[in-house]
Amino acid sequence: MTTAVREDLDELDLDVRWILHPQVALRPESFGALLYHFGTRKLSFLKNRTIVAIIESLPDHPDMRSAIAAAGITESQSAPYVTALATLARSNMITRP
Repeated sequence: MTTAVREDLDELDLDVRWILHPQVALRPESFGALLYHFGTRKLSFLKNRTIVAIIESLPDHPDMRSAIAAAGITESQSAPYVTALATLARSNMITRP
């Protein structure tokens, strides 16, 4: 495991519940989705449909790890997804309830 992945795992607690920030709108697009934060006016482009599926399923799962697994991602495949989700957490697109 690389240092960057280890830092993302430390930052993004996979064993707690996460949600789309209440001030964020997710708009599905042909390439994936757009996330717009009304508070910060930040716009994020999601070009990976699996990340979109994980974010959309967050309310259905007790923790991030379960949401990732439900998307069909194994533990050994999860590093790029955790990194992407950690980036979304840093930019307040997703948050803990």
